[in-house]
Amino acid sequence: MNLKIASFNVNSIKMRLNNVLEWIEDSKTDIILMQETKTVDENFPHLEFNNKGYETICCGQKSYNGVAIASKFKIKEISRSLPFYDEKNIEDNQARFLHVKIEKMNLICIYLPNGNPAPGEKYDYKISWMRRLIKYTKEIYDKNEPLVIGGDFNVIQSELDCYDINKWTEDALYLEPTRRKMKELINIGLTDSFRLIHPNNKEYSFWDYQAGAWQKDNGIRIDFFLISPEIVDILKSAGIDKTPRGKEKPSDHTPIWIELEGKTIL
Repeated sequence: MNLKIASFNVNSIKMRLNNVLEWIEDSKTDIILMQETKTVDENFPHLEFNNKGYETICCGQKSYNGVAIASKFKIKEISRSLPFYDEKNIEDNQARFLHVKIEKMNLICIYLPNGNPAPGEKYDYKISWMRRLIKYTKEIYDKNEPLVIGGDFNVIQSELDCYDINKWTEDALYLEPTRRKMKELINIGLTDSFRLIHPNNKEYSFWDYQAGAWQKDNGIRIDFFLISPEIVDILKSAGIDKTPRGKEKPSDHTPIWIELEGKTIL
């Protein structure tokens, strides 16, 4: 039995619910990580997912941010927030993090801060958040347990992940400190699943609503699954499904997915 895990920045679950439910059914997705749900927990459409055979958990806030997971398997909640560690003079009341366990697998859904305008307070928050994520990830990694971190990372890792990098050189998504922190996270021992399967493909997961970006394929790849060696060993395939982005009233992101040899993890 293979296991299909997806991640989708839905840009409002209320607006995109039918699109999401249709896609997970058509794609035979077993677990989906969602970002930018933009709703408080009590207004999340738990029942609609339950009716499709999914258990749900969410960490939301009104109108902004929000992460959620829907799974055909039992979900065990671990944490809804990152520790502060030694970060000083920062507040964090934004719903961007959700760590659960499904059987033997640690599954972390993130919506990493955008950071613009940079420099500034928002960029400082982004880098601080990444430092905290790195420390948390290392703690989990050192337990030698299967780990998947999926979501909207708001990081352009390289020119290969962008239609025209010259337009992004001053953006928080591509600034050198951003990319350095992303490398630090991966260098814990994780692998970008899409790049493992498609080392040279120029494919994207986000297209702005403005200036005909979708029609021109002026996109960027900022949604990832980072996986530990235990998951690398059972990775069968990985991809980006552009179909939902071409539908009526779409999210500006499109789903990404990985397929695992499920019998060894469940």
